[in-house]
Amino acid sequence: MNPRRKKRLGIVLAIFIGVSATIGLMLYALNQNMDLFYTPTELVNGKPDGSKPEVGQRLRIGGMVVEGSVKRDVESLRVSFDLHDVGPKVTILYDGILPDLFREGQGIVAQGVLKDATTIEAFEVLAKHDEEYMPPEVAEAMKKTHEPLQYSEQQKQGSGQ
Repeated sequence: MNPRRKKRLGIVLAIFIGVSATIGLMLYALNQNMDLFYTPTELVNGKPDGSKPEVGQRLRIGGMVVEGSVKRDVESLRVSFDLHDVGPKVTILYDGILPDLFREGQGIVAQGVLKDATTIEAFEVLAKHDEEYMPPEVAEAMKKTHEPLQYSEQQKQGSGQ
């Protein structure tokens, strides 16, 4: 092979390796910044495919604020509250000003980091804007969770007659 072809081959290989490395690093960065959505039941029991988040993982969680669970620190903006859907409760810790529409008994979505199996350190809390609205992820997850419950209740009623 003559020197001119070797030089061209070297340039083509360098460009190919550079583009491959760039694409690989971009995919790695996107994977690290991806926030997965969970309901409190999925967080504790795992998703239907068996996956559970790891401690330190960023995630989004949606559900209803438990009545009487909001605790505010009198010396700071630190707030803790429980979140549930139809199963277990999850504790959310948040340091900041909650949205004006935040209330007990309403649906919210929190974005944060998993501290342990049932505690999330949130850096953002979003509240719904009226009585009928529910974030699409929460509505879909609750629909999936409620359908099996409704079906089993119908079976119990049908067998009891």
